[in-house]
Amino acid sequence: MQFYFLIFISSLLLLPVFNSVHVTSEHDSNKVSIPIGGNSWVNTKALITNDGLRDWLDSSTVCTTYFRVSHAGNLKLSLLLNTLGSSSTLKITINGKSTNVSCKSEVEKEFFVGEWKITKTGYVAVKIQGIQKSLEAFGNLSTIFVSGSAVTTDMGYVKNNEGNFFYWGRRGPSVHLHYNTSGIENIEWFYNEITVPLNNDVIGSYYMANGFGEGYFGMQVNSETERRILFSVWSPYQTDNPNSIPKDQRVKLIKKGENTTIGEFGNEGAGGQSYLKYNWKTGNTYKFLLQGKPGENNCTLYTAYFFAPEENKWILIASLERPKTSTYLTNLYSFLENFTPETGNKSRMALYGNQWVRTLAGRWISLNEAELTADDTANKGFRKDYAGGVSDNKFFLKNCGFFDESTELNQNYEVPKNIIRPNVDVTKFQ
Repeated sequence: MQFYFLIFISSLLLLPVFNSVHVTSEHDSNKVSIPIGGNSWVNTKALITNDGLRDWLDSSTVCTTYFRVSHAGNLKLSLLLNTLGSSSTLKITINGKSTNVSCKSEVEKEFFVGEWKITKTGYVAVKIQGIQKSLEAFGNLSTIFVSGSAVTTDMGYVKNNEGNFFYWGRRGPSVHLHYNTSGIENIEWFYNEITVPLNNDVIGSYYMANGFGEGYFGMQVNSETERRILFSVWSPYQTDNPNSIPKDQRVKLIKKGENTTIGEFGNEGAGGQSYLKYNWKTGNTYKFLLQGKPGENNCTLYTAYFFAPEENKWILIASLERPKTSTYLTNLYSFLENFTPETGNKSRMALYGNQWVRTLAGRWISLNEAELTADDTANKGFRKDYAGGVSDNKFFLKNCGFFDESTELNQNYEVPKNIIRPNVDVTKFQ
């Protein structure tokens, strides 16, 4: 008996230690960890934090984690969580197939769930729901692990929080149209139109129409009850903190519309900001007109006008003066972005049409070529739910919502040149 007891003790000493994390043997060798904090959304008041799912109290809470596969095949899945002492039963659903797993721990442990067959490439949604618990909370969930033949090195998901990418990844990819203005000199005016289709007015969306080298101008969905027409100009001073801008490099208000609010912005550069609260509607086409011209003392004056079809009139948003700058309009572009991480799981799109510029000499020129680009969230392969191109002779942009068909970036698109210039007399705005 002593001999067998010594063998048993010796074998225990040879077992590996995993810092209190129970490791299962069911996964294949290509096991990958997908952080909850950068790839998940919830449907209730539970929280997605950088550390994962927290305040998980309600059995109606469904945590959905997304990743994109480029191969069909089998998918094995496990969860890394701490049930905080609760005996918790969780339901995990993929492609309509559900399985339950019973979990109990007071430290983070890995619980193997099961295996699924993935029959097509594209996004996989893992839905996790608590259905029974013995204590107040189901637990804290930090990671899901996947392996199998559907898991490859080019799988799309936010891998870690370096560069604050849990935040950027949950916001979703931003997509841009860069208009071809080669050979056009001294562009003083830039005209563009935007139409947001029905059900594409998702909270957090910024449909930016008239972007230029020093700022941007477009419309937003800010909440269930508020929408804005936003016009901003960056300071020449490089900072994310508007309070740190020296006085001689601050963007200066020259004039504003009657109901325009004036302020500052930061976090993505810093500068002067103006906005009009306006309840724009899906399906309607809105017109944006921007003037940019050199002023005195090495300054440039930018003035933004918005055409409200509901009122059948042009509305002044603001004139903002940028110091230490002397230029006409350059680097003209549009973009579509989501600025609210909580809605990064919802798709939205917009149509951009009838782009024109007017030169200092008074010549109107139709812009009909644009290059599609995107931000680092897309370029790094963290999110691939983006698209752009041409629809109904207009450019379009689409992002977020985890749709499967993404568009190849850095491609040039062309629409027919417009013959009839905008029906606007810019001399009335001088």
